[in-house]
Amino acid sequence: MDHPPELIMTLAGALSAALGLGYLTQRLGLSPIVGYLLAGIAVGGYTPGFKADTEIAQQLSEIGVILLMFGVGLHFQVDELLAVRRVAVPGAVFQIATAAALGTVVGLSFGWPAKSAVAFGLCVSVASTVVLTRVLGDRNELHTPLGHVAVGWLIVQDIYAVFILVLMPVLFGGSGGGAGAVAGLVALAALKIAGVVAAVLVVGGRVIPWLLRHVAETHSRELFTLTVLVVALGIALGSALLFGVSMPLGAFLAGMVVGRSEFSLRAATDALPMRDAFAVLFFDSVGMLFDPAFLLRSPQLVAAALAIVVVGTPVVTAVAVLILGRPVRLAVGMGLALSQIGEFSFLVATVARKFEALPAEAMHALVAVAIVTISLNPLVYRLADPLTNRLNRWRWLARRTAVRARLERIRAATARAADDSIDPRFRAVVVGYGPVGRTLVRLLRENGIEPTVVEMNLETIRTLRAEGYRAIYGDASHAETLTEAGVRNAASIFLTASSLAAPGEVVRLARELNPDVRVLARTTYLRERPDLFKAGADAVFAAEGEIALAMSESVLRELGASPDQIDRERERVREELFGTLPQSAPTLLPQPPNQEKPRTTEEPPAATARPAGAEPDGKPPV
Repeated sequence: MDHPPELIMTLAGALSAALGLGYLTQRLGLSPIVGYLLAGIAVGGYTPGFKADTEIAQQLSEIGVILLMFGVGLHFQVDELLAVRRVAVPGAVFQIATAAALGTVVGLSFGWPAKSAVAFGLCVSVASTVVLTRVLGDRNELHTPLGHVAVGWLIVQDIYAVFILVLMPVLFGGSGGGAGAVAGLVALAALKIAGVVAAVLVVGGRVIPWLLRHVAETHSRELFTLTVLVVALGIALGSALLFGVSMPLGAFLAGMVVGRSEFSLRAATDALPMRDAFAVLFFDSVGMLFDPAFLLRSPQLVAAALAIVVVGTPVVTAVAVLILGRPVRLAVGMGLALSQIGEFSFLVATVARKFEALPAEAMHALVAVAIVTISLNPLVYRLADPLTNRLNRWRWLARRTAVRARLERIRAATARAADDSIDPRFRAVVVGYGPVGRTLVRLLRENGIEPTVVEMNLETIRTLRAEGYRAIYGDASHAETLTEAGVRNAASIFLTASSLAAPGEVVRLARELNPDVRVLARTTYLRERPDLFKAGADAVFAAEGEIALAMSESVLRELGASPDQIDRERERVREELFGTLPQSAPTLLPQPPNQEKPRTTEEPPAATARPAGAEPDGKPPV
């Protein structure tokens, strides 16, 4: 029997180890990134047992780097940065410069060449976007003033990371020459960057949306996913071959172009799961470079790097925020949230290693520091409130930030009021805009309820938006699409599309995002009703049953039956098809504001309530 190819063995071994250790760290309440790094150590060349091919893993991780940067560009929002620019831009620049300087000093103190020390400083100056957003999300602070500043801060760090990745070939490429030669190379690199930016944003800004639009019209998810991947990889490769700039920059610009189109949400939900798989390989490949024995050989270097990330960065960040006149709580929270390093540190380190600008011991130290800081960051962040209370005892500091804090609270309250101007009871999500969805949207609007439509037909989306409706282009079976549609703050969700591939999954996701939302689902066959009820639907309308009722009523009228006879027969047929109705069906819609009853003269179709014997859910009327 032939020996399995090394590529398959490396993929299977690395991903299996990442799955096991990632699941374990997730269950322990840590970031899965810790598990991925540990998996790389486990299958690397410095530990016993299975050994993956490091060279193959690093080549595959290049795809992970490209897709990571494509994802950064996809979610890059200039508006979010501009909203907090007075704090995020100067604060992030000061924090990055100071942390990089501290890292450079540490490198020089260990006798490294200047370029190695600078590269090390650049690596320890950037926090992990994944870890920071998760920590703030777990504490429900992403939509607070602290969360808004953190997002802007991360955008500045993203721009910095892209800039560094572009300039590294120039700075560390070993071209020689004095300061004038370096300045010339930097100027040439700037011209190349300007060229690729113009090509991708101007030319690609017209071609890429056109391409995605035509592919989306085929209604093939596979083709759309393939197109997004080709765009990301193709522009990344073209940027390197045609303009001589880094592939990560090309991928970032490609993400920006897609992110500015109406396909951004679908690209994020349909095409980027592959990014996550290759990102796992990227962290695996980094872990493979770590020698656990290094901790015994050079504990001083690890301790110095830890001091920069855990002490230096938080202190510098907090001081910067306080100097800018922001509240103590925001300063402390930002400092503690940034006390870790992650994916961008390894992106910079990987590129620096290619140019032999980063010694092996520096990579070992970075992996050790990342594992420790990512693991401890959620625990460290819990100290934010106790530290804030202690610092507020310093009266001069409290007085200095009191006015700013009040202004922040006023701005936050104003933003929340604008965000929540519509009572959640009068919000609804309608999945599908066929004849059923169109009818429901009209009824909802006529009765004071604001609907958001989720559709996969691009022309329908454009028409709805032109008419002033809120419409989302995306697949409702993805949590991101439902979140964008506002299910978290909606009273009801209506599944009206007949072509939903997995309606039960949509119901489950809606329940996870908003346990109190009322779910009305449409299905074709009566046999599908139990699964939808089990998934959490409050009412299910089966086309088979509704047609049977309508046809029975029509036949009875033709036979000359009286209205009472028709009513009795309709209830008998309903009971045979759907089961016995409870005495009081749940209220699925709120009473329209300032009206005695809904503005419709037709009797609405009766909902198929939960089957007999089902436990009442005890939910209040929505």
